[in-house]
Amino acid sequence: MSDKKTYINPTNHTYFNLGGFDSGDILSHTLRLCASAYTPVDEYSIPTGEIAPVAGTPFDFTDAHVIGERIGADCEQLKLTGGYDHNFVIDGADGTLRPAAEAVCPDTGIVLDVYTTLPGIQFYAGNFLSGLAGREGKPMNYRSGFCLETQYFPDTPNRPEFPSCLFDAGEHAKSRTVYAFSVKTE
Repeated sequence: MSDKKTYINPTNHTYFNLGGFDSGDILSHTLRLCASAYTPVDEYSIPTGEIAPVAGTPFDFTDAHVIGERIGADCEQLKLTGGYDHNFVIDGADGTLRPAAEAVCPDTGIVLDVYTTLPGIQFYAGNFLSGLAGREGKPMNYRSGFCLETQYFPDTPNRPEFPSCLFDAGEHAKSRTVYAFSVKTE
């Protein structure tokens, strides 16, 4: 709660590799996003204000796809960000807890389900991880982790067409995100 009118848009930038820290890249993981639209970005990775349909593009994860399947597609949006690093518009964004994403590692069978009350989820495929310190100080490698960051859309304060994250003085900013893990036993 703030004492003045304030924009509030925190997120969780945890890196996931459902194969384990030393298992290599995440390109063989499958991903399903409950999002039929995304927010294209400019050359600085800032959303343009457009809300674009994912149908027929490499951004269509409404059915599960392998992350590496289309990450190198000849697509201007992927070239601008070096791969996936985009906000997806979660279907049915009405403030209730609902499914947003499901990721699965084919080697371990570990499943990550994400549920949220927020309107967006940023999918980042670890395009710039090379050399960053990870677990126990060991360096992370290119695309060795991915993020699923629930949030209001990036640049929301400058985009009146996006859901607002402006809260009045005394208003509580509340949201809920659940990261649920399970193992496929097929």
